[in-house]
Amino acid sequence: MLSYVIAGLALGAIYAIAAAALVVTHVSSGVFNFAFGAMAFAVARFYYFLYVEHGWPLPLAAVVAIGLFGPALGMALYAVLFRHLRLRSPLVKIVATIGLSVALPPLVNLVLGQLVNVTAPGLAPQPVKVFRPFGAVVDLNQLITYAGLAVVLVVGTVLLRYTDVGLKVRALVDSEALTAMSGVGPARVSLGVWAFSALLAGLAGVLVAPTAGLSVDGMTFLMAAAFAAVVAARLRNLPTAVGVALAMGVVTSVIQRYLDPQSALAAQIVPSVPFLFMLVFLLAHALRGRAADTPAGGALDRAIRTEHAGAPGNTQAKGTGTAVVAPLVTLAVVACLPLVLNSFWTGLTATGIALAIALLSCTLVTGEGGMIWLCQITFAGLGALFSADLAANSGWPPLAAVVVSALCVVPVGVVLGLLTIRLGNLYVALVTLTFGLLAQNLVFLRDRFYHSGQGNFMPRPDWALDNRNFAYLALAVFAVLALFVVNLRRSTAGLAVTAVRWSESGSRTLGLGVVPVKVLVSAVATFVAAVGGGFLALAYQSALPDSFNAFTGLVWLAVLVTVGARPVVGALVAGVAFAVLPSVFQTYLPTRWAEVPVILFGFGAVMLARNPEGLIAMHARQLRDLSRWRQSRRAAAVGDRPITQGDAA
Repeated sequence: MLSYVIAGLALGAIYAIAAAALVVTHVSSGVFNFAFGAMAFAVARFYYFLYVEHGWPLPLAAVVAIGLFGPALGMALYAVLFRHLRLRSPLVKIVATIGLSVALPPLVNLVLGQLVNVTAPGLAPQPVKVFRPFGAVVDLNQLITYAGLAVVLVVGTVLLRYTDVGLKVRALVDSEALTAMSGVGPARVSLGVWAFSALLAGLAGVLVAPTAGLSVDGMTFLMAAAFAAVVAARLRNLPTAVGVALAMGVVTSVIQRYLDPQSALAAQIVPSVPFLFMLVFLLAHALRGRAADTPAGGALDRAIRTEHAGAPGNTQAKGTGTAVVAPLVTLAVVACLPLVLNSFWTGLTATGIALAIALLSCTLVTGEGGMIWLCQITFAGLGALFSADLAANSGWPPLAAVVVSALCVVPVGVVLGLLTIRLGNLYVALVTLTFGLLAQNLVFLRDRFYHSGQGNFMPRPDWALDNRNFAYLALAVFAVLALFVVNLRRSTAGLAVTAVRWSESGSRTLGLGVVPVKVLVSAVATFVAAVGGGFLALAYQSALPDSFNAFTGLVWLAVLVTVGARPVVGALVAGVAFAVLPSVFQTYLPTRWAEVPVILFGFGAVMLARNPEGLIAMHARQLRDLSRWRQSRRAAAVGDRPITQGDAA
């Protein structure tokens, strides 16, 4: 038992270091850093590059990677992104940092090379020394982890409480404007905070690499597990975050003593422990009414800000002609693709259209409802798995299986909507992500659905076996659902949804029921997501659980919001681009450039910090500005023309 506790404390110490970095940056900047795992991967990969691939001495590689490269990365990312996010809306903050988490790892791999073997050393010299105190087993990497956490806590406490640096950071937490008025440069303080956060990210990444592997998935799991400790601390209380992180590590380790490591139950329960912790604390905060968002900065900061902080996609294109013509042109272009492309590219286009159906659910829940749900891919996965099970194992017609399965998933979305109504935006994002991760571990991995990753066979209708016919079937379903979304937007219910999105308190003043409105949006969005998942299964002709990974859903949201969260045609553009562009790069460019589309998707989401309305609305605004400029030039030219006799007559 002591060996399990010691191993659990080492794991908990890594979680605690990550949680400390997340708490410090959120409290000081108002930004919850979803890119923490990507930053940890970048620093750990650079350490591996120096120590293993180039043979640098271990102490020198550690100092350069963690002590120099890590802070430099944090300062660079602050200059490019984080400094623009402090007073942005919660959706912009979340999606921009998700975009960074999407773009940074493939960019690192593009520069340093893709690793085939993800086994990586820690900070202990090889071979790692093993000690046996009181009959327990502890290695040098674990001892270094304990020491690292102790140093971080001691140094952090001394800096924050007993130095001028700590006083400036605490002042920045209260009000950036008042800090500037006192003669302290807020930008320099924030720069130092993000540099320190990146250093902690690098330290956590290097420490976890020997057990989790030097992979994006391992680092992302580290980040997601640390979220549980941060949520327990209500995003602010550092000692609570550290204590919960240590307890979480011990529970994760000790529970393995009572489970067969080869059993499917162990594979499902052990990775779920941190997310069960998070779910418990989220529900506890919600029941106590302590899960509201904390505004960034003081009243003076919010009063003098000049930048637009609205949610992406809230800017509507003016002019009925543009609003009608642009979607029709886009639909016509996509409809022509199967006529001019071969079977392979037509199949990819059909997959993109099926994905667009699922992305319409994000348009509903985020673009229309203003709710930051990070589990739409989970609803799509449930729809895919249930419909394939009905079609393959019970002999249902495929399209009927898709519709019935979607209806069966709707109550799950309604319950989730009811549970999250009292939560703030950031807490809603975290609880929906937690739901997705739990469903992935506890439902998607069941033998009934998983089948060693092969999933269940999903037959297409007999008249849509060909990729071209299936593409037109999917496009027809997308057009029907998109028309439904447009009509909902223009209906009385849609006006109520818009009112609730802009101001819940104002809606209550008008007598609108916030709960019924949000439940309506939740139910419709869940149904659309499940239908999209069913069509993705039809496109693949198999329901593949691994295709509906919760973290892949973050990429879906980033791509959609980059294009535009509210225009229904944005879902179609995002879906086709997400499905087709990677294959274009893989086919026509060298292999090492295959991940460039993912980098572009990620950086597109990062650009939301500057253009929150998305690409479609931004280009529509630019076209309107160009049209007004041309009209003004034409009017000026007419005004300057001399009056002729014909004009006088």
